[in-house]
Amino acid sequence: MASYKEHCEDCKLILGNEWYVVHRWLDEMYRLTPGNLMHRAYRHHDEGIAKVKEMWGEEAAKAAEIHIRRDFPGLDHIPTVKDWEDPKNMIRNSDQYLECI
Repeated sequence: MASYKEHCEDCKLILGNEWYVVHRWLDEMYRLTPGNLMHRAYRHHDEGIAKVKEMWGEEAAKAAEIHIRRDFPGLDHIPTVKDWEDPKNMIRNSDQYLECI
């Protein structure tokens, strides 16, 4: 799992802006499930990106996509809310699989 600092560095390199507010918002639910990567089910999906776009604009939505892709190496798509109904199906090909089950 990428750290907050790594997420900010990725966006700074790619977008020219750290987008710290986006990374904090995406991972905000981690406090409810400390140590459990299932916090991602709340906002790490296509609807989470849409909400970021609504709140902060197009570039922020790109930052959210960069964040989510970094958190799921090997996954070939942005997860959907439906994907999270059975996360084992979603992350089976991801390096994060064993951390989430």
